[in-house]
Amino acid sequence: MATIIAPSILSADFAHLADDVKKVTDAGAEYIHVDVMDGSFVPEITLGATVIKDLRKVTNAVLDVHLMVEHPETQLESIAKAGADIITFHAEATPHAHRVIQKIHELGCKAGVAICPGTSLSAIEELVEFADMILIMTVNPGYGGQKFIESMLGKIHMLYHMIDEMETECDIEVDGGINAETSVLAREAGANVLVAGSAVYGAADVAKAIKDIRGTEIVHHHDDDE
Repeated sequence: MATIIAPSILSADFAHLADDVKKVTDAGAEYIHVDVMDGSFVPEITLGATVIKDLRKVTNAVLDVHLMVEHPETQLESIAKAGADIITFHAEATPHAHRVIQKIHELGCKAGVAICPGTSLSAIEELVEFADMILIMTVNPGYGGQKFIESMLGKIHMLYHMIDEMETECDIEVDGGINAETSVLAREAGANVLVAGSAVYGAADVAKAIKDIRGTEIVHHHDDDE
């Protein structure tokens, strides 16, 4: 699978958001990662449907919306109507994760399921075949600029094999501490969608930063090929 770069607007300049979105898409980013935080599931509060609606007017990029909120089911309709392409919610935030996936699909969006570093893959094993994407958090959600937790690489690798064994199509997204160095580790483990914030928006040369994070293609050998 080709690597997809999803710059996180959490690290953008909110006074010049349209310009900052254009800057990264012109530089080759396919997705724009939009973190919605409610001040409850995570400590910070960010943005919601209104900003997504305005972003939709200025970009054709895939709007990859990450709901770090309690009761995500209450936000799905407004986020989908605002123009999200992918809506990812946290498995930890709802007891009815399968229903949330169904609702996202009914609204015409792709469905992603996210898990925090402390959550086991077993919590979402029953959801993988229904989801379009699984997001493995490689930092604890809530703040930008945190250090990549390397012990998450085993989880990414296990998920890659789980998807392979199920013979289902499902992207693996990673979010947290991604830069040119850690992206190699994440991609080797099996991730194909990389969220990067400060490594992109803090770079002097955004196009070079995106190219470096994308890196060269990694060929994964399946167990039965070896």
